[in-house]
Parts: sequence; structure tokens; C-alpha cells
Amino acid sequence: MERLGGLMERIALAMAGKRSPWGKGPSGGDDEDSGGEKPSAEDQPKGPRNPWLPGSGGGDEERRRRSASIEDIFRHRGPEGPRREGGGGGFRLPYLPGGKSWFPFAIGALVLLWLVFTSIHQVGPKEKGIVTTFGKYTRTLTPGLNYTLPWPFQNVAVENVSEFRIDQIPQGSEERLMLTGDKNLVDLSYVVRWNIKDLKRYEFQLSDPQGTVDEVAEAAMRASVAEESLNSIFSGAGRADTENAVKTRMQQVLDGYRSGIAVQGVQIKKTDPPTEVMDAFKDVTAAQQDAQGYVNQAEGVAQQVLAGAQGDATAFDKVYAQYKLAPEVTRRRMYYETMERVLSKTDKVVIEAPGVNSYLPLPQIKPRANDAVTGPTPQGQ
Repeated sequence: MERLGGLMERIALAMAGKRSPWGKGPSGGDDEDSGGEKPSAEDQPKGPRNPWLPGSGGGDEERRRRSASIEDIFRHRGPEGPRREGGGGGFRLPYLPGGKSWFPFAIGALVLLWLVFTSIHQVGPKEKGIVTTFGKYTRTLTPGLNYTLPWPFQNVAVENVSEFRIDQIPQGSEERLMLTGDKNLVDLSYVVRWNIKDLKRYEFQLSDPQGTVDEVAEAAMRASVAEESLNSIFSGAGRADTENAVKTRMQQVLDGYRSGIAVQGVQIKKTDPPTEVMDAFKDVTAAQQDAQGYVNQAEGVAQQVLAGAQGDATAFDKVYAQYKLAPEVTRRRMYYETMERVLSKTDKVVIEAPGVNSYLPLPQIKPRANDAVTGPTPQGQ
């Protein structure tokens, strides 16, 4: 384009009879052909030689410095533009046989690539695509090979609608305090799992879907924690109830926003007291655990005593059944068993027999009998 512009400018100058920018001589043609007098040496044009005229070593200086005429310009113009003496051309595309240019074929190849890359779309098995025509929703692409108008007439945005997206709230080690139903503070961190159930609403209904999910999750968590006590939040059963309540609240709010988002689950990861009262809370927790341990121990002893009493009652029922069948025999047997159980724990023996002493001090007799067998103990030992 620069060459063509310069060529047109020089043609206009030559046709208007203006001075050539390449010298100071007249530009209307050859001085010798104009019929005028030959200029003197003082009037000889000075300056650079006209590049459009051939240079012949030993030729007339005036002829080599005069302005180029239209014939000279077209005489020395090649297919790529005017040629310069002694200069080499820049990069040029090769020509087809017959002198035709490659330019139309290059343009056609670019157009073909533009159509292929902007009109054919491969959507994965877990993905869906939104087609917009000049920014307005047109249709939803399903998994597989799909065709649309080329860009910029239609544009395609592809999203993974089956992947579960996980949001950690809060991020990192940030403290997030919430007020419980019994007016205690608890530091909570939790995880929200969600995915896209309606891609059209997800793309066009909310300006910031990610931020909306985080804000709705925090609002639902604070509302659910405010309905529970501190001990309930720390316990496993109360924590599960809180997680279910948060999930239900989040889904209701997101459906009201027509967000196209499905909440898959909420999981509480950490429940700690505030940092300022952490030590006191640990002491209280330890005391509660000790108290619970004592309660468990007492309940264990009570269970043992109850089991023993139930066993005795069952045995008594069996004895009573035998007693009803033979009262005298059962009474005597119970007497003997009771006396055996009682006297086995004493060191006295009572014998009821005619002609026999009824009391025998067996514990005192036994050491004497041992001394008689071993003999008297020598003195000095």
C-alpha cells in the first residue's frame, strides 16, 4: 500500500507539471525535447539522482537528474510496483502458473478455518453449552457434536453440570463466630457441595453464582445455629440436625432466586469455642467428661446389683416351688445350708451329741497340738 500511494503521488505530480521531489529541475519532461534553451551550469539541477530513471555511466547529468515522466514510471514498473536501480526487492509470494496470485486462496483458507473453529462445538458427556445470538439466549447444547452460526453471530459457553463444586467457608484459618440459641459463641467452619441443575438460569439469572452460594450458606448456617444450644452443636446428633436444616434452608432460598443450583450437602468440619475462652472451655469440658464418667460408672454398678437381685429372685422362686412340694424336707435343707454358710466364716465348732462337750475351742487346741509334736522351744532362741 505504501508503494502504491507513493506511485500515485508521483503520477499526480508529473501530470500537474510540478517539481519532482527528487531534484530541482522542471518536471514537465526532457529539457531537450521541450524546445527551450539548455540551462547554464549554474542552473544545472543539483541533488540526488532520480531513482526511477536508469543510470548509464557516462550519460548526460541533466538527463539522469531530471524528473520522471509518466512513461518512465510505467516503463520501470514491475508486477510488484516500481523498480529501483540497483536495489533488491523484499519478501514476495510466489506466483501460480499463468501469473495468478496466491492471495485469494489464502483468504479462502482463513475463512474456512474461521467457519470450522467457530461453528463446530464438541460438548463432553458431563457438560452442556449455552448458545447466545448477539448476547441473547438462543438454545442449550447437549453432549455430542453441535453446530452453530460462526462467531461473532453466535457464541457458545460450555459448563460442567455434573461436577460437584466444593466451597470451604470460611477460607483458610479465619475465625467465624456464630451465636447459639443459649447465647453462646461458637467458631464454625463448614463445607458446601453443590452443582448446576439448570444451566440457562445459572448463566443468566445470577451475576455472581459463586458469591451467592457462599452468602446464602452463611445466612442459613447462622439461622440454624441460633435454634440450637451449644451442647447440641458440639454433639454428633445435634450437628447432623443442623447440617440438614442448613441444606434445606439454602435450597429454598436458591430456588426462590431461580438460580439453577442444587445443594447436595453441608458438612460441619469444626466447632470450637472462641479463642479468648478456649482454656476455660477446656476446663469445663474436662469437668463434664469426668462427671459423665462417674455417672457411667454408677450406672454400671447399678446394673450389676440389679442383675444379682434378679438372679436371687429367680433362685428363690425355684426353691419356693420345691418347698410347696415337700415343705419339711425343704425346710431342713435350707437350715443346713444356712448354718453351713454362717459357721464357715467363724473359728468355733458346736457339736450336738450325747456325752460330748458341746463346745470345742478348736483354734486354741490346734496350736497346742502342734507344740506337742515339735517339742518345747529351746531357751535363748
